[in-house]
Amino acid sequence: MNQLIMTCDPDFFLLAQRELDEATQVDEVIRLDEGVYLTSISESFWELAAHWQVKPPIFVRHICPVQKAVPLQKNRVDLTKLAEVLLDEIVPLLDSEFSFSIQSRTLCKLPYKRFDLNNILSDAIQQAVGAPLDVRQPAQIVSVVCAEVEKIRDPRPQGTAFLGVSLASHNLSDWAGGMRRFAREEEQVSRSEFKLLEALEVFGIELPPRGTALDLGASPGGWTRVLRQQEQYVTAVDPGGLAPSVYRDRSVRHKRITAEVYLQDEPDTFDIIVNDMRVDARDSARLMNSYAKHIYRHGLAIMTLKLPEHGREKVIDHAMNILQQTYTIEGARQLFHNRSEITVYLKPQQSTHSEVKR
Repeated sequence: MNQLIMTCDPDFFLLAQRELDEATQVDEVIRLDEGVYLTSISESFWELAAHWQVKPPIFVRHICPVQKAVPLQKNRVDLTKLAEVLLDEIVPLLDSEFSFSIQSRTLCKLPYKRFDLNNILSDAIQQAVGAPLDVRQPAQIVSVVCAEVEKIRDPRPQGTAFLGVSLASHNLSDWAGGMRRFAREEEQVSRSEFKLLEALEVFGIELPPRGTALDLGASPGGWTRVLRQQEQYVTAVDPGGLAPSVYRDRSVRHKRITAEVYLQDEPDTFDIIVNDMRVDARDSARLMNSYAKHIYRHGLAIMTLKLPEHGREKVIDHAMNILQQTYTIEGARQLFHNRSEITVYLKPQQSTHSEVKR
């Protein structure tokens, strides 16, 4: 039996489970916590990871293998026991020439913290094999997930630690559980900024220095502020106002009209167009198609598709079919900072407009 731990937004669990079912035969799924599931599959973790490296899922955020399950006594003796099991079962699977990091998650009450787990286990690895510790960009991840699991013959939850090691590139996200956190800045306009920051990171997007950007539905200016941090000159389109700090930025041009009206106003051509408008996903897709000819051939677009509570699959399929008329869909993910939406990364098709000289 091959086991892994999968995470997703709990509201999108059924869609994440469908992605898993389409990729491999699923034998069992056990809920460990909100959005965290212990899964038994027919294929190996490595086969599933390789499949998703080629075609990443939209709703599954993070996976990590389970190579050993260790009962927990829920006292500090656990730390010694986990270090022993780690040295016996997990360290032989590590490549000592590559950097590693411990990613631990505690989903039940324990008398010790993740900090304790990380320190003790990373010290044990370094002393045993000398592999370099790199918490920022590790090549290998040792995953430790502590949770309570109900046994078939004993309904009382049993504390268990699930251990596994994998390449960071196999886990779908570099962050434990796919939970990407950003520090809140003093000048931050809205939490929606985190969505764009995460999208740029997840899709590996590098914007051109001193590029031109169009922010559709910009108010109050969160995405515009992120684009300015990326050295873009921004046209912010929205009938609503911008935050004072954004409005005062001389590299921001505010068009206080709707995106539909601006489209009739002979818009410029841009390196990037972003769209976080709160409208039906299919209407938003049609609007983006109309704007495709205003993106340079080397340019790109990032948008969110707002999804209803019911019939999400149908809406996503319809919106994607609309977008594919003028764009190549480079990526689509339900990011950690998304809510009832997904984020889509687009490139304009060569046939959408004639070459525009800069």
